[in-house]
Amino acid sequence: MVTTYAALLRGINVGGARKVPMADLRAVLTGLGYGRVRTLLQSGNAVFTAPDHRDPGRLAAEVERALAEWFGFPVVVVVRTAGELRAVVAANPFPDAGAEPARHTVTFLSGRADPDRLDAVDPALYAPDEYRVADGGRELYGRFPDGLGRSRLTPLLDRRKLGVEATTRNWGTVTKLLALAEE
Repeated sequence: MVTTYAALLRGINVGGARKVPMADLRAVLTGLGYGRVRTLLQSGNAVFTAPDHRDPGRLAAEVERALAEWFGFPVVVVVRTAGELRAVVAANPFPDAGAEPARHTVTFLSGRADPDRLDAVDPALYAPDEYRVADGGRELYGRFPDGLGRSRLTPLLDRRKLGVEATTRNWGTVTKLLALAEE
């Protein structure tokens, strides 16, 4: 049996630093023995298959090691199965996300968010921006009516504040990644 996974790389190809060409990313993933390797955009989104169901956390660590060897710098990777990604899309608490995908995000976490850290954020102070924690605590959904650039909420939903690694994608990218994973 083969399982499809999505790998999301954090902090690459931004501002000319930490360059990870998608052709090289595909080469690294193929070199690890993964199949049907495809990438989406230049921001570090990949889909691949692996035999049997493997733990996404272990896959992420394996990919991180290989990327560090290939590029010479660390890259944080968060992995979800296609099924997990499908559940993330289905559970979106913001019904208008499809109409304004650039103003809606999903922050994918390497583990469960620390509830105490999230409870310390008073959402009323950041309106109209808002966020919701997914049932499993490994994703945060964000809604930013005035855009992400000026939001005072986004820095509070950062990996340093959450206590786990995190990488954020806008809703359009999330749905395109799911479509790629389901091909």
